[in-house]
Amino acid sequence: MEGAAVVARTLKALEVTDVFGVVGRPVTNIAMMAQAEGIHFWSFRNEQAASYAAGAAGYMTGRPAVCLAVSGPGVVHALAGLGNAWANCWPMVLIGGATSTDHSEMGGFQEAPQIETVRPYVKMACRAESLARVPFYIEKAIRVAMYGRPGPTYVELPAEVIYDLMDESKLVLPRPVPPPPLTFADPKSVRAALELLKTAKNPLVIVGKGTAYARAEAEATHFVEKTGLPFLPTPMGKGVLSDEHSQSVAAARNLALQSADVILLLGARLNWILHFGQTPRYNKDVKFIHVEIAPEELNNSVRAEVALAGDIKAVLTQLNDLLAKSPFQFPKASPWWNALNDKVAKNKAVNAKLCADERMPLSYYRALKGVHDTLPHDAIIVSEGANTMDIGRTIFDNRLPRHRLDAGTWGTMGVGMGFAIAAQVVHPGKKVVAIEGDSAFGFSGMEIETMCRYGLNVCTVIINNNGISMGVEDLSGFEKPNVPFFVYTPQARYEKLIEAFGGKGYYVTKPEEIEPAMRDALAQKCPTIVNIMIDTAATRKPQEHPFELGATLGGKAKL
Repeated sequence: MEGAAVVARTLKALEVTDVFGVVGRPVTNIAMMAQAEGIHFWSFRNEQAASYAAGAAGYMTGRPAVCLAVSGPGVVHALAGLGNAWANCWPMVLIGGATSTDHSEMGGFQEAPQIETVRPYVKMACRAESLARVPFYIEKAIRVAMYGRPGPTYVELPAEVIYDLMDESKLVLPRPVPPPPLTFADPKSVRAALELLKTAKNPLVIVGKGTAYARAEAEATHFVEKTGLPFLPTPMGKGVLSDEHSQSVAAARNLALQSADVILLLGARLNWILHFGQTPRYNKDVKFIHVEIAPEELNNSVRAEVALAGDIKAVLTQLNDLLAKSPFQFPKASPWWNALNDKVAKNKAVNAKLCADERMPLSYYRALKGVHDTLPHDAIIVSEGANTMDIGRTIFDNRLPRHRLDAGTWGTMGVGMGFAIAAQVVHPGKKVVAIEGDSAFGFSGMEIETMCRYGLNVCTVIINNNGISMGVEDLSGFEKPNVPFFVYTPQARYEKLIEAFGGKGYYVTKPEEIEPAMRDALAQKCPTIVNIMIDTAATRKPQEHPFELGATLGGKAKL
C-alpha cells in the first residue's frame, strides 16, 4: 500500500466523513485515496477558507473535520483557520504535506518550518517519521482535538512517507475515538452555586457557544425554565434557548450586564466579548459562577465566587438534579424582571422603528429586516462584516442551537464562505444563508465557485455600502491612486459573479425589492447572491457603550 492509501484508510477507520482542502504536491494522492474510501473531499480555491470550513464543521458536529494542505505556503494559508479554531476552542485536524526529509535544510520544494509555525495555535503538533506511525499520529490528533477543551491539532506528513509503500497485511487500523468522558464538578461547589443564585436579587445566566458545542441545550433550557432566571446569549450562544424565549433579555444586554449581582456563566469566557467581566460594564460587586471545562480558565479576568470545573452538560445535570431536590423559582413579578422587561420593550421599539424606515438609500436595519422576514425557521445563519454582523445579531432570530456562525472569539473576517460551505455539508437539508458585508465577502469570495461546483445551495446576501465601514457614491472626485483607503468600487455588481459559475444573482436597491428577491433566491436549487445596496454612510444606532480598545487595565484607546 502507498502511504496516501494508509492515510485515507486511517481516516475512514476513525469515522472521518469530510476533508476540506486544496491539492498539490505532495498530498494529491491522499485526496484521491480518500475519495476511493468513500470520504467526501471538498476541494477549495484557497486553504484559508478550507481551514475555516474544517473548524466550523468540528463545532457543528462535535467531531473534528480534517483540512488537507500542501507543504509550505499551503500550511501557512491554513494557519488562518487553525488560529480561528484555537481561539474558538473548536476541534479540527490539519494534515500538512511537507518537504521530503532528505531535502531538509537544503532549500527543498516549498520547504518551511511548519511545526514551529503552527505550534502556538494547536494542542498537538507532530511529524510522522515513518509510514507505520501514521495511524497512531492521526488517531491521537483526533482524540486530542476532542478531549478536554476542544481545539485544533496538526499532523505533518513528509513527502517520502506519503509515497512510501508498506505491506497491507501489516497495517493495523485504529478504532474510532469514543466521545470525550464527562467530567463532573465538585458537588459542594454545585450546592454553593445554587445557594448563591437563590440569594440573588438581580440574577443572570449567560449562555455561550460552549453550551452549544456541548449539546447541553436540553439541560440549559430545563434549568432556566425551572429557575425562572433571565438569560443572555453570547453571539454564537444564540439558539441554545430560542431567541424568542420569554426569558431572553438579549434586547436589554447593557442593563442586564451592568445591574446583575450574580451571573452564571455557561460556556462563556470573560474575554473581550463579555468586556472581561469588569466595570463599567458590570456592577463592581457582581459575583460570578463560572462553569468551565478547562480549570485554567477559571478565575481569569476576575475571580469566580463559585468555580465549577467540568463538562457543561454534566454540570447542568448536577444543577438540575439538585434543583429537583431543592427547587426555587425567581419571581416573575420582581423589580429585576420589571426593569428588564421594560428595557427589552423600549429597545425593541427603537429597533422596530429603524427597521421600518423606507427611506432611500437603504439603512442596515431595513435591509437586514427584509432578509430576516424571509428566512425559514431553521435557517443556518452565517454572519460577518462589522456593522452587518453586529446589527444583524439584534435582528436575526436563532431558534435552534449551532445555527449561527460568525466572526467569533477571534473577530475573524473572511470566515463566511468557508463556514457556509461547512454548514451546508453538515446539514444538507437546511437552508444556509451567509449574510456578508461587502468587505468580508471579498476575503473568500471565489469560494462561490466551490459552492456552484458541488451544488451547495447557499444563499449569500451582500450588504453593500461600497467599502469598509463606509464608502462613497462614486470615485470621480478622487485622483487615483489616492482613493480613500476604506473605499471599494462603488455600485459593485457582486451578484454577477455567481452567474459566471451557474448560480443566480439579484441586484436590490429599493426596500420593496428585498423580500421578493430573497424569496426567489431561497426557492432556487442553485447557489445565489442577493446584492443589496445600502447608504454608503449607513451605521449603527448610537451605542450606550461604544466599542473600546484598551478599556481594561487603565487603557485609554478607543475606536
